[in-house]
Amino acid sequence: MTDAARAARTLIAAIAAVALTLTFATAAQAGGEGGSAKPKLAVKTSAQAELTSEGTVAVTASYGGRKPKKLRLALAVLQGGEKTNAAPNRTLRVRRGRKAKATLELNRAGAPLVRSCLATKLRLTARYSAHGSGRKVTEKVTMKPDPAQCDGENPVGVEVDTADRCDPISAPGEQCLFPYPNDFYTRPDDSTPTGLRLDLDTGSMPTNASGKPVDPAEINTSDGFSPGAPIVLRVPGLDTPEAMAETDPVAITDMGESFDAKQPIVVIDADSGRRQLIWAELDSNASSPAETDLLIHFGRNLIEGHRYIVALRNLVDGSGDTIEAPAGFQLYRDRVPTGIDAIESRRSHFEDVFSALGDAGVGRKNLYLAWDFTVASTENITGRMLSMRDQAFADLGDADLTDGGVDGDSPGFTVTDVTDYPLTPAPTSGRGVQNIREVTGTVKVPCYMTDPDGDGPAKPCDPGAVLNTDAGGTPQQNGFYDARFTCNIPRSAVDESTGDVNAPVRTSMYGHGLFGDYTEVHTTDVRTLGTDHGVMTCATDWIGMSEDDVLPVAVPALADMSNFKPLPDRLQQGFLDFLYLGRAMIHPGGFAADPAFRFNGDSVIDTAKPLFYYGNSQGGIAGGALTAIATDFTRSVLYVPGMNYSTLLTRSVDFEDYASILYPSYPDESDRPLLLTLIQSMWDRGEPNGYANHMTDDPLPGTPPHKVLIEMAYGDHQVANVQTEVEARTIGAPLRVPAVDANRLQPEYTAPFVGLQTLGDLGGPAAQGSGFFIWDIGPKRPNLATPEPDDVLGTDPPPLTNTAPNDSFGLDPHDRVIRNTPAIRAQIANFIDVGGTITDPCGADPCYEANWDGELP
Repeated sequence: MTDAARAARTLIAAIAAVALTLTFATAAQAGGEGGSAKPKLAVKTSAQAELTSEGTVAVTASYGGRKPKKLRLALAVLQGGEKTNAAPNRTLRVRRGRKAKATLELNRAGAPLVRSCLATKLRLTARYSAHGSGRKVTEKVTMKPDPAQCDGENPVGVEVDTADRCDPISAPGEQCLFPYPNDFYTRPDDSTPTGLRLDLDTGSMPTNASGKPVDPAEINTSDGFSPGAPIVLRVPGLDTPEAMAETDPVAITDMGESFDAKQPIVVIDADSGRRQLIWAELDSNASSPAETDLLIHFGRNLIEGHRYIVALRNLVDGSGDTIEAPAGFQLYRDRVPTGIDAIESRRSHFEDVFSALGDAGVGRKNLYLAWDFTVASTENITGRMLSMRDQAFADLGDADLTDGGVDGDSPGFTVTDVTDYPLTPAPTSGRGVQNIREVTGTVKVPCYMTDPDGDGPAKPCDPGAVLNTDAGGTPQQNGFYDARFTCNIPRSAVDESTGDVNAPVRTSMYGHGLFGDYTEVHTTDVRTLGTDHGVMTCATDWIGMSEDDVLPVAVPALADMSNFKPLPDRLQQGFLDFLYLGRAMIHPGGFAADPAFRFNGDSVIDTAKPLFYYGNSQGGIAGGALTAIATDFTRSVLYVPGMNYSTLLTRSVDFEDYASILYPSYPDESDRPLLLTLIQSMWDRGEPNGYANHMTDDPLPGTPPHKVLIEMAYGDHQVANVQTEVEARTIGAPLRVPAVDANRLQPEYTAPFVGLQTLGDLGGPAAQGSGFFIWDIGPKRPNLATPEPDDVLGTDPPPLTNTAPNDSFGLDPHDRVIRNTPAIRAQIANFIDVGGTITDPCGADPCYEANWDGELP
């Protein structure tokens, strides 16, 4: 044997000896201290009848170690997501080979819990010492229920006393109306298309800092809930980013996960079982988990009159521990009888809910919560506006709006001012560079609103007025109202040498921005579009959300949401103002016949051509609803639009000033998202969230189909991109691709633009339809043309939370696209034309603008 072999054998023997020594040591340790041996526990009393009659719990403990152990026993009851210490702690000594017994007497907290009909578990914990450190073992058993032992008057953890106005399936102590929307807050009504009517109780509504609850009267005129407002609830435990990461519900970064088989949060159509496109998020505006709501948004608006079921399942907290269902919901999920009418009267309804969920692949066993709600009918949302439109045009002598004709008389109007700019030499600065004339005046519009101050100085339709309706809710005319207007007559329409009309121009209405006014039609980009492409643009005020509404309407509503009704009501009157302005613009006896719109005796307006619409920002938002009810135009361009103010507001930089009034007025942070969802039922009648399903191919009664071009500014600081995308999905506007460069998306995005159709070849039929374009000013980067270090170009992608971009995000692209990009103005003009089509000025790349070319220097 060589020395090397001898050394190897010696080493192997040494290793074996050490291993044997360690084995004996471990065995000795196990026999003495116990090592890996653990005490074993058993709960012998688990029948509810015995627990309630004896008031005690029998337990046993055993141990296999050599030395006796002293165990410190603790008993807890797990019920309704809560853990309660249920008996005084006690010490028990255990020896090898013997079973130790103990009887634990239920304390004042534990005794009532075992009388409950809720799903209940008993958890026994034993703490002991081993090897100088503390150890513990636990044993859990499920209580075997005995319905005869239930506390039938008030199940523990269920708020029965308010069950006439607050849904007891929600976690106790949360906002009374949670979860919302919810058919619990409706009553049967055979007079409505849905067979329902909202039935919110004043005592359940959020209150302001003065203790005044929101008046639900106007909300209760709805026969269902908003088709797009977010679902709002609180889930204690699912209230931190860590908990959301552990639960992993569908997020804004991949809405396609809505359809995953194991998705924790689902919304289904109750009849078809079809999953809905959604995303879930926490309210990032709350300051603490205790005030943080869970919001469930829709990626495409729901269908009016349909019933939907919401289900949350397998929810876990930030530590990965299961969040127990609220006690009230467990009564239904676990088929626990109570003998309480307020609970039992809904049991068959919940069985229907569970059955529908089961058919859709969502079992009841792991549900945290499930409920249903019905979307308001099309008639309920749009009926007032359509009635106003039809009455007003019948007054002109046009009783059939479906024939596409301009019948009857023109609306009356008065020209109050005409501003002419020199023919030659043409101005080199100011509005005269693009305009040859501006005409200002008023259009006489039927008023369907009240007088806001009775015998005071205000008149019907002034700020603060509400719709003047009969007992059935139909608007009734209350005199007339003078709606302001102003028009740009483009310089290109007139021969500068003779003053004659070169060729009559087509007409387009223009919609202004947030709380602005009709004079915004005179901005440079609108004037430039007009003269470059032969379009006369006219505007009136978006009353309801115009500059004149800020102090008398918006501010009082922010302080007391009971005052919100004038805003959406006046928006509807504003729609009629636009419709009447448009009719005067294209009627041969309207503007075209007035000297203010004639040059050397000839009209500058081509009344043989139809009317068009182009709106910017709020004009893009409200313009969507206007498009859905318009009969005199069938093509519209919505620049940087969105819909559903209940989602838009907190994501907009414009909201900061308004939040400074709303938040002190409503200091309960958990109430704020609910407030926005509540008022959305009123707002739907005055914004596109209530009209989007009928904006294009499924028109409202007496209304033609429409073609819509949506223009979005990527990273918009004022109108959240996500809601522009929701609008595009809802109206069926296909997305132009490539939409944005992949490196412009947040890293968290795994699947952007889910559910959007793709715009087809513009050499074919796609050019005749609707479309959705995204314009990008590029990433935030230094402006190399200036030495100022804070001077930047571009913008970061939009936040993934329900918050607004701040100054650190860079430049706001909201207005920069339209102001700095001739190509987009040409695209808009080409679309709003007779035989107009979608054109693509962007080539093979995404649509860049504001000197961004896709490459960093």
